[in-house]
Amino acid sequence: MLFRVLMTCGVMCGAIVAQAATPAELVQTIKSVGNEGAGHSAAVRAVKELSQSDAAALPEILKAFENASPLQSNWLRGAFEAIADRARKENKLSAAMLEGFARDTARNPSARRMAYEWLLTLDAGASDRLIPGMLRDPSPEFRRDAVDGRRREADWLREKGFNKEAIAAYRQALSGAVDDDQVKAIVKPLRELGETVDLQQHFGFLATWRLIGPFDNTDGKGFDTVYPPEREVNFAAKYAGKSAEVAWIEHRTDNDYGIVDLAKALEPFKGAVTYAATEYHSASDQVVDIRLGTPNAWKLWVNGQLLFGRDEYHRNMQIDQYRVRAPLKQGQNEILLKVCQNEQSEDWAQRWQYQVRICDAAGAAIPPATAKTSSKSQGPNSQLE
Repeated sequence: MLFRVLMTCGVMCGAIVAQAATPAELVQTIKSVGNEGAGHSAAVRAVKELSQSDAAALPEILKAFENASPLQSNWLRGAFEAIADRARKENKLSAAMLEGFARDTARNPSARRMAYEWLLTLDAGASDRLIPGMLRDPSPEFRRDAVDGRRREADWLREKGFNKEAIAAYRQALSGAVDDDQVKAIVKPLRELGETVDLQQHFGFLATWRLIGPFDNTDGKGFDTVYPPEREVNFAAKYAGKSAEVAWIEHRTDNDYGIVDLAKALEPFKGAVTYAATEYHSASDQVVDIRLGTPNAWKLWVNGQLLFGRDEYHRNMQIDQYRVRAPLKQGQNEILLKVCQNEQSEDWAQRWQYQVRICDAAGAAIPPATAKTSSKSQGPNSQLE
């Protein structure tokens, strides 16, 4: 009899222990949900249970934003806010913890921003303490706030007639600006004050290329057709083109935003493919953003590896329209772009152009490193010692 009682208690107690999951375990359940909905029910239960945790669970939730999917992030945010709101009302929400996390640039930007916003509910002056030092922060939101703050200071200095100090403040704001609207708001007064600003360099646009074309894109067949430049980039070679022999030509754009107008550089061909090639010297092995804008269909290769392509025509072209994460090796890297023009005759379908820049994940330009001339053909975007 006693044995049966002990056994029954053991089973029941074990079930109770199994139900009392730790915050770390609950977080893991939330992060295990798949994009197709696998694990959804368990995650919903975990969010509900996690939301009842005390403030000690908050750092664990913030850390969990790293590599979380948008769905997982939304659930984590809901649990965090439920706990934080309750802890604030009970005077148990730690400002020191929130500020420490917000300052940690190695953490997930969304989680850092959430910690910062909850910090402001405890300490409204935290903004003046934190934001000015975030001009080059990897978080786009923090960076934008810092740039806006410095730009407003520059505007005030200019209004008061302190032009020299205003220029210095505008320059400082520009050093952190990565969003086009902010850059324009800073460059305009700088130029009005007589300053020169190199937007190509600021954004990291690649301005010097070698071009070859046109190849045939009748009925859109050129997007998937493997023309010779896809097999080998040989600047001395000539090939049979759409209607005549084609060879590589050198081209440099003076456009502030690095726009290469293929219709002007070559001719306004229709149903055509052009290849654009350049070389970029990287200071180290690194992964960068290659950001591309074009109204045309395109494919992108780096060092012979196809990274991405899009068979779509005549969307509105804009800066950073497409973002491709690209591995670069230390030294020279070969970048090849295929740009296809279709046969539409409408006025709005005549643009045949592109722009390419290299930057970090936050959008800050990564300039090419200097390099000594090698036995290979030197890339036009390299800087020689």
